[in-house]
Amino acid sequence: MGDMDKENKYLKAKEKVEEIKKFYTSLVSYVIVISLLAAINYYLDQWRYMWFLWAAFGWGIGLIFQAAKTFGLNPFFGRDWEERKIKEFMKKDDNRDRWE
Repeated sequence: MGDMDKENKYLKAKEKVEEIKKFYTSLVSYVIVISLLAAINYYLDQWRYMWFLWAAFGWGIGLIFQAAKTFGLNPFFGRDWEERKIKEFMKKDDNRDRWE
């Protein structure tokens, strides 16, 4: 049983590392591509219309969601949210049972 636990923990940790690696790869790609688009934008019209910001904004939103998923940054349903809600409902049921 101990070996299976260790193996499961190892596989879980390996998946997490892969997820983090994918995020940082996406972040580096974002910086390189948006910088390139900004340079092209400046070369073509000297910032008269900064169209590269549309790409930066759209891709940036996707990157924010990827970061939230990767690092567990969910302000609405955080890591412990589910456990807290289960305990809260169990406590309410206990209180209701006492008064019936």
